[in-house]
Amino acid sequence: MTPRKIIATTALFYANGSIHLGHLVEAIQTDIWVRFQRMRGHTCYAISGYDTHGTPIMLKAEENKEAPEVMVDRIGAEQLKTFNQFLIQFDGFESTNSETNKALSYDIYAKVKAHGAIDTAEIEQCFDTVKNMFLPDRFVKGTCPRCKAKNQNGDSCEVCGATYSPKDLLDSVSVLSGTAPILKKSEHYFFKLTQYRDFLATWTEAHLQSEMHNKLKEWFDQGLSDWDISRDAPYFGFLIPGTTDKYFYVWLDAPVGYLNSFKALCDRTNLDFNEFWHKDSTTELHHFIGKDIMYFHAMFWPALLHAADFRTPTEIHCHGFLTINGEKMSKSRGTFIKGDDYLAQDLNPEYLRYYFAAKLNSGVEDLDINLADFVHRVNSDLVGKFVNIASRSASFIQKKFNGQLAKNLMNQELWQSFVDKSAGIANDFEKLNYAKAIREIMALADIANQFVDQHQPWSLAKDESKLPEVQLICTQALNLFRILLIYLKPIVPELTLKAEAFFNIAPLTWDDLTKPLLDHQLNAFTPLITRVDELKVNELIQKKP
Repeated sequence: MTPRKIIATTALFYANGSIHLGHLVEAIQTDIWVRFQRMRGHTCYAISGYDTHGTPIMLKAEENKEAPEVMVDRIGAEQLKTFNQFLIQFDGFESTNSETNKALSYDIYAKVKAHGAIDTAEIEQCFDTVKNMFLPDRFVKGTCPRCKAKNQNGDSCEVCGATYSPKDLLDSVSVLSGTAPILKKSEHYFFKLTQYRDFLATWTEAHLQSEMHNKLKEWFDQGLSDWDISRDAPYFGFLIPGTTDKYFYVWLDAPVGYLNSFKALCDRTNLDFNEFWHKDSTTELHHFIGKDIMYFHAMFWPALLHAADFRTPTEIHCHGFLTINGEKMSKSRGTFIKGDDYLAQDLNPEYLRYYFAAKLNSGVEDLDINLADFVHRVNSDLVGKFVNIASRSASFIQKKFNGQLAKNLMNQELWQSFVDKSAGIANDFEKLNYAKAIREIMALADIANQFVDQHQPWSLAKDESKLPEVQLICTQALNLFRILLIYLKPIVPELTLKAEAFFNIAPLTWDDLTKPLLDHQLNAFTPLITRVDELKVNELIQKKP
C-alpha cells in the first residue's frame, strides 16, 4: 500500500456558543476516519478551528459587554476542551481572527483580483434605521412570499422550502429592533463565480457524493450568480484592502481558516505548507461538512481556491443533521443537548462515539439518537458482546496460567476467517460506511462468543487434566477479541488503550492482523467499559415549561 499524505478537516465551529451533539456527529465522524488512516500507516492531519467573524458574533459580544476578540477566544478554548473530552484530536485548531488568516485572506483576494475575478456593483439591502446598520438575511423575518407562512427567515422558508431575497418577504421586520427595515443602496464587492462555471461543472462531477452532485446540478441548471463577498460597517471581520468601511463576508475568510490552522501546524513542526496547498500538490484534502453548508464548500470554495492558484479539495464528505428521538433538537423540548450536558451526567464519551459510528454511513440522510436504542445498543454491543469476549476469558488465563497465553491457536481457520474480513471492513471505514463495518464486527463478536459458549472453559477448568484445553480456548478467544479491537480502535481509543495495557503490547496498528499473539505474558485484566446507566441518559432530556 502506497503511503498517503492527507489533510482532513471538519467545518470550523462558530464561536458564539457551546458544542452540542450535532457538532459532535461531524467531529466524531472525522476523528474516526483520521485514526483509521493513521492505523493503516498513512500520514493524516486533523484540522479545524473556530469561526469568529460576522454580525451575530458582533452582536453577541455587545450583549455580553465584552470585546468580540475576547469572547471568541474564550468560546474557542471551551469548544476545544469539549472536543478533547470526547477524545477528538485536532492537529490544528486556530482562530479565524488571526493575523495569519488575515494575511492568507488578503493573498487569496489579491490573486483572485489579479485574475479579473473581482467586480463591484451597487445593490439594495434591508437597513435597520434604529440600529443604524444593514441587516444580514437571517436578521430579517416576515411572511413567505410563496406560501404565506408567517415568521420566516429572510433567506428561506422552513414551511415550503422556497429561497428568496429578504427584500421579497412580506410584512418584514428587523429581528434586532422589531421595526420594518427600509431599502438602502450600497456598493458591494463580488467574486465572479460565473467566470468559473466550466471549471466547477467538471470539478463537482469528480469530487462529490452522488446526492450532492445531483443537488448542485439543479443549481447549475438554475444558473450561477456572482457571489457577494463584502459587508458594510459595522461588522466584526477583516477590512477589504483599499476600503475603510467594507469588510470581507465571513464566508470568504472562514474557509481560509483551514489554511490558517494548517499553517500554524507547519510553523510548529516544520512541515512544508506548499507541499499540501500548492495547486499541483499530490497530497489529499478531505472536507467533512454538514449538508447545510455544502453550497459554500462545493461551489464558492473550490472556485476561490482555483482562482487563487491553490489546490482544490480531493473530496467533500457531507452528512445529514442530528435529531433526538425523531425530532429536531429543541431547547423547549429539552432535546438541545450540549456536549457538556452529556459529560455532566458522567456518561462515557465512547458510548456516543460508538453509537454515532453504528448509525453513520456515506450518505446525507439525517441521523437520529433514540435514547432507548442508545442504551440498548451500547450495552448489548460494546459490553454484552465485544468486551464480554475478553472479560470471560482473561480470568482463566490469569488464575490458571499466571497470565500466560498458549503457544498455539486452537482453531487457525477461525482466526483466519476473522482476519479475512479486514479488507472489507477497511473499505467500509475508508468510504465512511461505519454502520456497515459495525454490523460486520458485531457479527464476528457473536461468533467469538459462540466459540466460548460451545467449549465451556468454566466447566473444563474443574478438571485439572483439561486445563491445557482451557488455555487453548481462552487464548483463541482473546486473539479473536484482539482482531476486533484492531477494527474498533478508531472508534473507542480509550478502551483500546486499556486493552493494550492488558495485552502488554505496543499500540495496535492494522498490520498487527498479520499474526496472532501467542506464548505471551499478559498483565492483570481490569474492566474496559461499564454498562450505560439508563437513568443518566434519561436525565439528558429535561422538558421545559
